[in-house]
Amino acid sequence: MRRLSLACGLALVVLAFAAASRVSDTREGQVAEVVTLLGGLAGIGLLTYAFASRPRATSSSSSSTSPVTRTPAMGGRRRSSRDLVLGAGGVVLAVCLLAGLAFSGGPLWAAFGLALLVPMIAGSVYLCLRFLRANP
Repeated sequence: MRRLSLACGLALVVLAFAAASRVSDTREGQVAEVVTLLGGLAGIGLLTYAFASRPRATSSSSSSTSPVTRTPAMGGRRRSSRDLVLGAGGVVLAVCLLAGLAFSGGPLWAAFGLALLVPMIAGSVYLCLRFLRANP
């Protein structure tokens, strides 16, 4: 499934870039632009799924006879430094984007940007806090 998502996502992104050259200042061009943007969005979603999903655990008859090993709870496991790097990178990126919006568009645009970036900032802060809590 991951390979299929990767192939479909790449195809949609390539088609979106190819179709972007056909956009003009007419009604048909605006429709083509919307279709191009939606195709690119779907392609990015499929690429994200292909790279971020984990393979499923397969169950076979031989695995049912083996003893079950439990992994420690999420809080008891040491977190990799990747969580801290991704979280800090997300926070820095959000600050740069908001600073650019505030500088070029003013405080109202910065407020709109903050409203849109709240999920990204929350996820980035969560990654940083998860790393700091797991690694004293």
